[in-house]
Amino acid sequence: MRVTDDPVPTPDGAPGAPCNIAASLPRLAAERPDQVAMRCPGRDGRYRTALTYAELDTRSDAIAAGLARHGVVRGTRTVVMVRPTPAFFLLMFALFKAGAVPVLVDPGIDRRALKQCLDEAQPEAFIGVPLAMFARRLLGWARSARVRIGTGRRAWFADATLARVERDGAGAGAQLATTDADETAAILFTSGSTGVPKGVVYRHRHLVAQIAMMRTAFGIVPGGVDLPTFPPFALFDPALGLTSIIPDMDPTRPAQADARKLLRAIERFGVDQLFGSPVLMRVLAEHGAPLPTLRRVTSAGAPVPAEVIATMRELLPDDARFWTPYGATECLPVAVIEGRELIDLRARTEQGAGTCVGRPVPPNEVRIIRVDDGAIERWSDELPVAAGTVGEITVAGPTATDTYFNRDAQTRLAKIREGLPDGSERVVHRMGDLGYFDAEGRLWFCGRKSQRVVTAQGTLHTEQVEPVFNTHPAVRRTALVGVGAPGAQRPVLCVEPLPHTPRADHARITEALRRIGEGHAHAAQVEVFLFHPGFPVDIRHNAKIGREKLARWAAAKL
Repeated sequence: MRVTDDPVPTPDGAPGAPCNIAASLPRLAAERPDQVAMRCPGRDGRYRTALTYAELDTRSDAIAAGLARHGVVRGTRTVVMVRPTPAFFLLMFALFKAGAVPVLVDPGIDRRALKQCLDEAQPEAFIGVPLAMFARRLLGWARSARVRIGTGRRAWFADATLARVERDGAGAGAQLATTDADETAAILFTSGSTGVPKGVVYRHRHLVAQIAMMRTAFGIVPGGVDLPTFPPFALFDPALGLTSIIPDMDPTRPAQADARKLLRAIERFGVDQLFGSPVLMRVLAEHGAPLPTLRRVTSAGAPVPAEVIATMRELLPDDARFWTPYGATECLPVAVIEGRELIDLRARTEQGAGTCVGRPVPPNEVRIIRVDDGAIERWSDELPVAAGTVGEITVAGPTATDTYFNRDAQTRLAKIREGLPDGSERVVHRMGDLGYFDAEGRLWFCGRKSQRVVTAQGTLHTEQVEPVFNTHPAVRRTALVGVGAPGAQRPVLCVEPLPHTPRADHARITEALRRIGEGHAHAAQVEVFLFHPGFPVDIRHNAKIGREKLARWAAAKL
């Protein structure tokens, strides 16, 4: 099935400007110099620090010029391990202006995986907070980095401080490398929720297209005030002409966010837009306070439970929109659905249809292909499956990345080359997700390909089984895993009960779950139920369930 629409979005910037996410910053600084670009809380939670668009532009120019004097120039791969403070945003825009290549890795992942990611990236520079600089020296991170810059007051384990770099570049004037569309703009590592994190190579055209597509899909206009609870998304705000209010929370632990602090920031600064993971939405929904100023809420990273959306809708004004975009680090946005429609489809999800992720965002071309765990080198007309058939979701479009850094084998598994009628070629990205299109052209997500359970009777998909059982009032969430070899796997449902559920109730809940499953073709095949005290989740959004870990746990239990 093919889905096509408008032509590729054009970059936002002055005519003839380089293809660069930072190209719009000088224009916005000229048009609205006194508009606050971002406000950041201090250690005491008070918002004493604010950067206007003029300051963000001028200071990032100085840092870019100073970085050049210290050897960080166009093409320099630069690890950035800086908390979401003014220094992070100034530094990131300086790196983009310089044409350098920032390398971002989630600091909360396993230390061995983190070291592997940094080694794979082969960075030439390392910029971090004092603790990161100390860890780099102690643990041998990024030994290839010849330039080391710290963000502390003193250059502990570094060659210079970021403040010194900015002073060195002060007065140098406007800085904007003449980057072209295909130059590498950044290397962003995946969360590693289903394996070792991979470095996704972003080209400048990918970032520019993301800005254009989000602006169109969500109707974003300059002047709004955003609360982005996932720091990388805050980088888009200045390019969109928004004011970012950086939340007072640990971005790696959204489940532990203090809703009262978020609400105070929303009220004080008139926040009208909010981005957060599903688990953060649950925090706000359970807190239950109205959100009268919000007009646009966006949640991504994993499917958002319908009950959370329904509660949030009650807290939001009638004219507010709740968007749940679908995508991945390798390609975002792919599709999008508004909360009202998702609530209307809730019953189908609870009956085993999967989770609807909406309609493709133009000009993406989304197609469903046969399930294959091996590499597919070239696109062919035999790959797509019939409408309504579950297969692997693929996407071709302006934000579909084409390679992983230093991961040729993973690149071959995730990318398909497709010849076009004009003789050119494009890359089709395999999402690694399973799904199908319904008769109305909506895309339904059925689960990760790597997490499907293949029994002797057929294949079970996580998102077609778990929502059926999640309807039980004593269940917080469930996770379907397979024990044994594919083709003869035993389907096991791991159950995370609500907090403080007595163990004595487990048997009663199990029998109730069996009865629930009996009326559904997929769920009825589950015969083993294991209770787990708390599911492992990804570090980035605290929302994706670590089913691989649960599968090993279930195998040991059985």
